[in-house]
Amino acid sequence: MTRPCRIGIQLPEVEWEATTDDMIAIARDAEAAGFDSIWLGDHLLYDLPGVGHRGPWEAWTMLAALAVATERVELGPLVASTSFHQPAMLAKKAATVDALSGGRLILGLGAGWNELEYRAFGFPYDNRVSRFEEAFTIIRTLLREGSIDHVGRYYRAESCVLSPMSPRPGGLPLLLGSIGPRMLRIGLPHVDAWNVWWSDYGNTPDGYREQSAAVDRVCEEVGRDPAEVARTAAVLVRLPGGTGRQMGDYGPQTVEPVEGTPGQIADGLAQMAEAGADHIQVVADPISHASMQHLAPVLAELDS
Repeated sequence: MTRPCRIGIQLPEVEWEATTDDMIAIARDAEAAGFDSIWLGDHLLYDLPGVGHRGPWEAWTMLAALAVATERVELGPLVASTSFHQPAMLAKKAATVDALSGGRLILGLGAGWNELEYRAFGFPYDNRVSRFEEAFTIIRTLLREGSIDHVGRYYRAESCVLSPMSPRPGGLPLLLGSIGPRMLRIGLPHVDAWNVWWSDYGNTPDGYREQSAAVDRVCEEVGRDPAEVARTAAVLVRLPGGTGRQMGDYGPQTVEPVEGTPGQIADGLAQMAEAGADHIQVVADPISHASMQHLAPVLAELDS
């Protein structure tokens, strides 16, 4: 049996204080277990109930380390907040990581949401979608065409040339992480894939179908063939010892996770593939070294 869709895993963010060695070891374990992709959140700081302030490692430095520590898996931010980076520099980082990985980067992009980290690290929180629109123009143009001359309201990239570029002809794949109507209209004419977070669709196949149908409608509105946009979904999976994902101020965790035996978890992921997901990012609770041992039989079930 062929695996119904590609299956990835999100590495630890702020669930526990993972060292850089932990991150690399878990990534290698995930690759050995048979995952197709590895993902990192691009965040800086959370205020966690009962814990206080905690942040993850800087995503792009970590992606570069994972690019040389792994051999086969695709890598990506889920998703990179354009607000945290000058857009031309973000394109430069993406091209570099893509080259380091031998062409395995998927560039997930979004506008960000967590006001705490904007304030703490000095990034403007206002007009995030408008800022994203301008940044997205610079990023995609540099990655696909190699140069841009842009002077805008929020960003400048004057006579900017991306050299060297990604080793892949046509540039690396772009993924939009958003369900906002305006964000979809900005991104869907140009991206290769779309992603939705588990709490935004209720972690159910029916909820996913509804969000994917909204993507279809926007594609038609902007003149894009919906079939040209791959569909991806983050799926919350509870493993033994899971107590709930730490998400800061993102919202209450009111959804039911996929859980049970390896066969039951595999069935839950297969149902998401039947609902239209081409690529799933497992958000495991807990996410640790031991989690890979619990998830390897799930992947074996999907491949059997």
